[in-house]
Amino acid sequence: MFIAPMLLESIDEPFSDSAFVYEPKLDGHRVILSANAHETRLFTRGQKECTRQYPELLNVPADGDIVLDGEVCCIDPDTGESDYELVMERLQLKSKHRIQSYASQRPVHFVVWDVLFYRGRDLRTLPLMKRRSILESKLIPNEYFHLVPQTEDKGNDLFHTVVEKSMEGIVAKRKDSLYVSRSSHDWLKIINTRYAEVDIIGYCKDELGWLIQTEENGNKRPAGIIKQGVNPMQEIAFYAISKKWVTSENDRFVYLQPGIKGRVMYRGLTRHGMLRAPVFMNFV
Repeated sequence: MFIAPMLLESIDEPFSDSAFVYEPKLDGHRVILSANAHETRLFTRGQKECTRQYPELLNVPADGDIVLDGEVCCIDPDTGESDYELVMERLQLKSKHRIQSYASQRPVHFVVWDVLFYRGRDLRTLPLMKRRSILESKLIPNEYFHLVPQTEDKGNDLFHTVVEKSMEGIVAKRKDSLYVSRSSHDWLKIINTRYAEVDIIGYCKDELGWLIQTEENGNKRPAGIIKQGVNPMQEIAFYAISKKWVTSENDRFVYLQPGIKGRVMYRGLTRHGMLRAPVFMNFV
């Protein structure tokens, strides 16, 4: 059974309110899991079935039919942190042999935050805290299944901790919220957005994409490609200015001498030290 997930609305600043509970925002991909006595099926938020990708999640530690909402995460063994790239790599595997190998050597974790059905009963019209109580009583955490930690009232404190640990952000959920399959102001996300000044050192020939580099301890290194946030006036200005900075080109890219600087916001670093999802803000 697929149920369209309840979606988060965004706000800019953390807050503390006794009407809400707070959870760390996880760095994986959303999954609706449906299990009964005969089968377990997993779906992405866009209703794409991904059951075969995660054989280690087929034995659900719950007694009876159940539908769960949560996040599939993959832990980087070198850092102990949740790694978005690793779970995306896993999601895209095609070979059954490779999937089984990954499941054995680098298993994923399903971090659950809601229960939507249990033993034929629709729980979505119950308030969040009642659903959480049912979830805690029916799901037995193990090496693959975990409950997302929650804290009451102290949203600002949790956000401060998340920033210190360079995590993605937090989620605030109203305690009495019902589960609706759409975005709702009852569920809010506050992203730990970071900012950087970058050199624009090239651009893609066939699409909007600006190559960037950053400086760290006096050393410059590639930092990814900007594909978001550029408005039409900024794009026109960039291509007009960039002509005098061209140094070389190939079939895909035109390369520029460093000198055009911009400011971007981004959501952490990739495994290879690139800025994740950089969004252009303005020229510096």
